[in-house]
Amino acid sequence: MNDNNQHLSGAVRPSWLHTLESSVAPPKRFTYPFCYTPHPLCVAAAAEVRRHIETVGRSGVSPVDESTANVWNEEVGRGKMFGVLVVECPDGQTAFLAAYSGLIGGRNDWPWFVPPVFDSQQPDGYFKTREAEISAINRRIAAIEQSAERMAAVSALTDVRRRAAEAVDDYRQMMAQSKLERDRQRRSGADESQLVRESQHQKAELKRLRRHWAGLTSEAEERLAVYDGQITALRERRHRMSDELQRWLFTQYEVSDADGHSRTLVDIFAAATGTIPPSGAGDCCAPKLLQQAYRSGLRPLCMAEFWWGESLRTEIRRHLHYYPACRGKCLPILTHMLGGLDVDPDPLTADDSGQLEIVYEDTAIVVVNKPAGMLSVPGRSRRRSVLSLMRMHCPDADGPMMVHRLDMDTSGLLVVAKTLAAYHNLQAQFAARTVSKTYLALLSPVVPSSPAIPSDAPIRISLPLRPDPQDRPRQVVDPVHGRSAVTECRLLSTDVLGRSLVELHPLTGRTHQLRVHCAHPAGLGRPIVGDPLYGQPAERLCLHAARLEFDHPVTGERVVFERPFL
Repeated sequence: MNDNNQHLSGAVRPSWLHTLESSVAPPKRFTYPFCYTPHPLCVAAAAEVRRHIETVGRSGVSPVDESTANVWNEEVGRGKMFGVLVVECPDGQTAFLAAYSGLIGGRNDWPWFVPPVFDSQQPDGYFKTREAEISAINRRIAAIEQSAERMAAVSALTDVRRRAAEAVDDYRQMMAQSKLERDRQRRSGADESQLVRESQHQKAELKRLRRHWAGLTSEAEERLAVYDGQITALRERRHRMSDELQRWLFTQYEVSDADGHSRTLVDIFAAATGTIPPSGAGDCCAPKLLQQAYRSGLRPLCMAEFWWGESLRTEIRRHLHYYPACRGKCLPILTHMLGGLDVDPDPLTADDSGQLEIVYEDTAIVVVNKPAGMLSVPGRSRRRSVLSLMRMHCPDADGPMMVHRLDMDTSGLLVVAKTLAAYHNLQAQFAARTVSKTYLALLSPVVPSSPAIPSDAPIRISLPLRPDPQDRPRQVVDPVHGRSAVTECRLLSTDVLGRSLVELHPLTGRTHQLRVHCAHPAGLGRPIVGDPLYGQPAERLCLHAARLEFDHPVTGERVVFERPFL
């Protein structure tokens, strides 16, 4: 089937374009693909895709033989992302396109689904031909690695190293026994010069023994190096060929935006990230769907992607759950392809409390930069929170996500757990106080009653806190009933208005701890600028979680994240 570059007219209806009967009105704007709630039209289209997936897997029901159905069931059952794009046809009818990510059973041409952006799977095409050459190099490497000659060389080297170690060890043991005997003879009044000559002779013999075995070991290493040199050369050649083929491939992937402006993936990623595209770029659902719509003169209305089958080992995926487009591969591509469309705003930036920046993300954690004015967790209002946005961004997060919180008025870094194991690990680190947090705060101008903040060394503030039950969420200092609250403070600078920028390190994590410790007379005696509870309101509370350091819950590596106070 080749419907590429074919604009639809009249009764022309390719097999990948499917009628969608629905009374639901289309959305006013196209889906923001990286954080969305599926539109009802997409839900209806996805239901049709699910029925088709099941049909293909039943031999005798669909026009496929048993072996084809088995291939489909095996690969799709292991887990595959599918996508739908609802479009408006030139005749005004609503229809949808469907796609799958990557390949299924080594094929990118399964009927009913849109074709790839670029067909790299042509048997006699350049890509498959060069891929076969690379595979041939792999076979040559494996043949050399497993050859009888190389295995004999490996065995000989292992043997000579073993024998060398044994010979040297045996001789050293003999020398130790001889030393004991010489010590005994010394105590008996034996000739010292004779004992010294014997010791020197044995040391010289040990050096000669080591040189002898080093020579034999070197000869064995040289025999093995003949084969390993061949392997290294082949691997280097394979690496060059793979890089060249990958770069060539991505120059063939040319995608358009809604206005017809085309760019290759190489150009897109060079401009967006300064790197070459990652493997598999352009073969995800969203680029396939949009490119086919643009090729065919169809107007995109909304889009969604869902998972079918088992979960991946490295990422949590749930059967029939909807997912945002991947950012690593698709963000640069779709940023270009959505040009010319009226797209929904990013929910992570649409909140009136500012943008929730994703600083870092992997399969276990997300580190975000929370803006001032955004809640960490949902409150009584319907205002967006870090948790609600993260639930949308990570629909398959396993268990609690919020390991710690920031006050609504405080900006800065938060680590969010995507798995239950990561949550418990991070929670234990917070409990053990091994997580290091650094805040920056701008303090109100100096007043006569303010204690001086030394500039040469940090100071420690220890003021126990408890909630004020009559004025929540306000906290009060209570040496009797309050919980221990300790903060270290260091002066960074003072501006012409008398305001001081300080660095704060909370050693405990009490509610409003930093705000109270700055404002209370027994602390710094200077409220943070913009603090409506303990000072004077302003445009914002000038308190920012600028640095966060902890042990990664999976790798155990110490990780550090920083974001400046803007």
